[in-house]
Amino acid sequence: MSIVPKESIEVIAQSVGINNLSVDAALTLAPDVEYRMRELMQEAIKCMRHSRRTILTTDDVDTALSIRNVEPVYGFASGTPSQFKKAVGHMDLFYIEDKDVDFKDIIEAPLPKAPLDTSIMCHWLAIEGVQPAIPENAPVEVITIPDGKRSECKDDSLPIDIKVPVQHVLSRELQLYFDKITELTIRGSETILFKEALVSLATDAGLHPLVPYFTCFIADEVARGLGDFNLLFALMRLVRSLLKNPNIQIEPYLHQLMPSVVSCLVAKRLGNRLADNHWELRDFAAKLVASICKRFGHAYSNLQPRLTRTLVNAFLDPKRAITQHYGAIQGLAALGPNVVRHLILPNLGPYMRLLEHEMSLESQKNEMKRHEAWRVYGALLHAAGQCIYGILKMFPTLPSPPCHEIWGKKERVNMLAPGKRKASMEHIEEQPPLKRVATDGPLLDNNTSPFVKQTEGEVAASSSVASDLPSTSQQMTNSEKVGSNSEREKSGEKLLKLSAVLNQVWKDDLKSGQVLVSMLELFGESILPFIPTPELSLFL
Repeated sequence: MSIVPKESIEVIAQSVGINNLSVDAALTLAPDVEYRMRELMQEAIKCMRHSRRTILTTDDVDTALSIRNVEPVYGFASGTPSQFKKAVGHMDLFYIEDKDVDFKDIIEAPLPKAPLDTSIMCHWLAIEGVQPAIPENAPVEVITIPDGKRSECKDDSLPIDIKVPVQHVLSRELQLYFDKITELTIRGSETILFKEALVSLATDAGLHPLVPYFTCFIADEVARGLGDFNLLFALMRLVRSLLKNPNIQIEPYLHQLMPSVVSCLVAKRLGNRLADNHWELRDFAAKLVASICKRFGHAYSNLQPRLTRTLVNAFLDPKRAITQHYGAIQGLAALGPNVVRHLILPNLGPYMRLLEHEMSLESQKNEMKRHEAWRVYGALLHAAGQCIYGILKMFPTLPSPPCHEIWGKKERVNMLAPGKRKASMEHIEEQPPLKRVATDGPLLDNNTSPFVKQTEGEVAASSSVASDLPSTSQQMTNSEKVGSNSEREKSGEKLLKLSAVLNQVWKDDLKSGQVLVSMLELFGESILPFIPTPELSLFL
C-alpha cells in the first residue's frame, strides 16, 4: 500500500492535461511515485550530511535532482514560509496560492546587486619593519600618529584603527656584538681579534637576527669605500664567514650581497695605493661568487645567468679598464670549465689581438699598463688551461707513456739511468717551456735533451759489451719467439685503442682537438703544462 493516495495522482494528471486517467493507472503509478520520492530524499539527505548540516534545505533537494539528471526547480526561494490552502471538496489536499504579478511592475523594478564570489587577495603588511605604500595599507602620513592615540577619524567620521610598523628588537648583547664586529672590520682588520671574530661569525648559531644589519653594513661600506683596500678585503672576508655559517638563512639577503661582491670583482679601481694587491682581492671575490652560485643556483635559476651576463659584458667591452677585464675573466673561470668554453674561448682570438698591443714594449710605454696586460694574459692562460684539462679528462683513462724509454735514431732504444729522477716542480717552473716538456716525458727529439745525449754513450757501451758475449747466448729459443710475437700483438692492440681514443678526441661534437690546436696557436707551448701526459703524447 502506497502512502501516496490515488487522488493525488489524479490531481497531478489533471494539472498536466490528463483528465480521463483510470483508477487502475493511478493505483499503479502511486507506488512508483513513492519510490522516486524516497530515492530523491535519500540523495538530498546525503547532500545535507556532506555539507555538515542537520537541517534539510531546498538546495539539497535541487542538488539531488541534478544528481539524478532531473530538471531542477526554477525560480528563487522565498525568505518567508509558504502558506498552504485547502482545496475545495478535498479534505487532505492542500496547495500554495500563486499571486498574479504585473509585468509592468517587474520591468520598472530596480535591478538587484550582482552577487560577488568570495576571493582572497594577498599583500604585504610590512617588509622588515617597513610598511609598503600600496592602496591596501594605510598611507604613510596617517601612520605618524601622536603619542597614546591609536585611532583617528576621517572626513566621514569613521574610526580607523592604525598600527605603527613593527620594529625589529635586538637584545643588548646582539647590539654590542654588532658594534664590535663593525668596529673591527673598519679599524682592526689586521688584528688577531678580527680573525677570531670571523670564526665566531662562521660558527655561532644565534646570529640570524643580525644578518640584515650585516648586509646593509657591507653594502654601504663597499659603496663608499672603494678606495680603501684593507676595508674591502675585510668586508669580503666578512661575507665569506656569513656564507659559511650553517645556522644562518642568508638566501633572502643575496640581492644585497651580490652587488657588493661583484663590485669588488669588476670595479675599475680598488684601493688608492700602488702597494695594494687588488689582484688578490679580485681572486677572492671570484671564489665567493662561484661558491654563491654553487650553493644557491638551484634555488634561484636566474642567479648564474645574470651574473655571467654581467661578467661577459665587462669582458667584451673595450672601453673598460684592463683590471675590469681581469676580474671578469677570473669570475667566469671560477664558475667552471663549461662557462670558460662557451663564453671565453669563442672570444679569445679577437681579444688576444687587442691584448698583444698592450703587452708589447714598443706599442705600450707605460710599465703599469703593460704589467696589467700580462696579468690578464696569465688569467686567460690559466682559464684556458683548466678548460682544456677538463675536456681531456672526459675521455677514457689513457696509459701513461713509458718513462724509461726514449725513441732514438736507427730504431735504438735509449735506457735512462735508474738513479735519475724527474726534476722538481720548482725547477720545472724556472726552466723555459722546451726544457719543461723534455722533463715531463719522452716526447721530444734526442737533440733537445742533454740528458739523453749523456745516456746514449752508456747504451752504446753496453751494446759493445753485449757483442762480446758468446754467440750461443744470442740465440733465441722457439718459446721466446712465440712470446715476442704475443707481445707484438698486445702492443698492436694498445695502438688500436690509442687510435680509437684519438678519433674520439677529434669528433665534431666535442671538438677538443680543434680547441687544443687553437690554444697552441694563441699561447704556444705555455699551454702544454695543463695537458695530462697521456693525452699530450697522443697529440704530439
